[in-house]
Parts: sequence; C-alpha cells; structure tokens
Amino acid sequence: MQSNMGFQTASQSSAIEINKVLKNTYMLLSMTLAFSAVTAGVSMAMNLPHGAALIMMLVAFGLMFVVNKKADSASGVYWIFAFTGLMGASLGPMLSAYAAMPGGPAMIMQALGGTALIFFALSGYALTSKKDFSFMGGFLMVGLIVVVIAMVANFFFAIPALSLAISAAVIMIMSGLILYDTSRIINGGERNYIRATVSLYLNIYNIFVHLLSLLGVLGSDD
Repeated sequence: MQSNMGFQTASQSSAIEINKVLKNTYMLLSMTLAFSAVTAGVSMAMNLPHGAALIMMLVAFGLMFVVNKKADSASGVYWIFAFTGLMGASLGPMLSAYAAMPGGPAMIMQALGGTALIFFALSGYALTSKKDFSFMGGFLMVGLIVVVIAMVANFFFAIPALSLAISAAVIMIMSGLILYDTSRIINGGERNYIRATVSLYLNIYNIFVHLLSLLGVLGSDD
C-alpha cells in the first residue's frame, strides 16, 4: 500500500515537473522568436550585406555550444537571447532580397503562416496524443547527415532541382524533429527548458527559411 502511494506521489511529482518544463519552454520560445523578429527587422533597416549575415550565423553557431554549456545556470537565458538575436539578424539580408521581389512581402507572410501552421499542428498532435516519437531519432539523424552532404555538393554544382529537393527534405526532417523534441519533453527525456527551446527554435527557423526558399522558386516559375 505504502509503495503504491509512493509511486503515485513520484508520478505526480514527475508530471508537475514535465508541465513546468513545457510551460517554461513555450514561454521562452515565444520570447526568443519575437526577439529574432525584432533583430531581423533591425538588420533589414540597416541594409546589412550578405557577408555580415554569414559572420553573424557563424558567431551564432559558436554561441549555440555556449548556450548548451550554460543551460543549467541562470546565465543560460541571456546566452539564448544572444544566440537567437544573432540568428534573427542573419536573416535580414535574405528577407530584404525577398521583400524586393514582386509579391515578396506576401511570400514572406505565407512562409511565416505556413511555419506557424506546421509547428502548432505537429506540437499540438504530440501534446494531445502523448505518443513517444523517440524511435524517429535515428532516421532523422541520418536524414540530416544526407541533407548536409547534399548541401555541400550543391554549393559546388548549383543544381536548381537539387536545391528544391534539399528544401523539401529539410522541411520534412524539421517537422519530424518537432514531434521528436516535443515528445522528449512530454516523456521526461528533456528536463531543461533552455535546451528544449534551442531545439524547437532551430526546427522553426529552418522550416521558415526553407519554406520561403521553396515559395521563392515556385513563385519565380509563374
């Protein structure tokens, strides 16, 4: 009897902790996405060149390791804002280029709307179904490796059809990672809301970038 009561208490405690991680993750995610939108707008207003975007992206990549290292300390929150701020600012030149295209602003809004729809649909499904998507980890990792190799190859060969295939593949993989990462939080596999936020942020970021790329290519064919 006592052991059953102890098990129930432990289960309730675990559920409370998981709900706390979920709440903190979605709160921090919304704040970092809003901050990224602000820094992207500032970057566009300053008309920063693509070279500056590349430098900011490289610095942000380095900061990602700092965020993971500092995720268990209070300073981790400051580092994640530095990371996401740079990621947002690095989008400025690309967004400026798309905004200058015929129908570009509408294209950007479509990409934002599509990204939001994908995220809310998939994370909502993972939250309501409470399914364990950890089995997808290996497939998604292999997919990421293949995509990176394809990106490097396309950097030299610049094949338009391959660019389309890469963007479509990235959107599919990141969609799978939204299910995987949300499932990890729900099932107690990720108890750190800063690391969870970084994972979901990168999924959303990549879906937006590659969805915009797809819309840009398809729109130019009209």
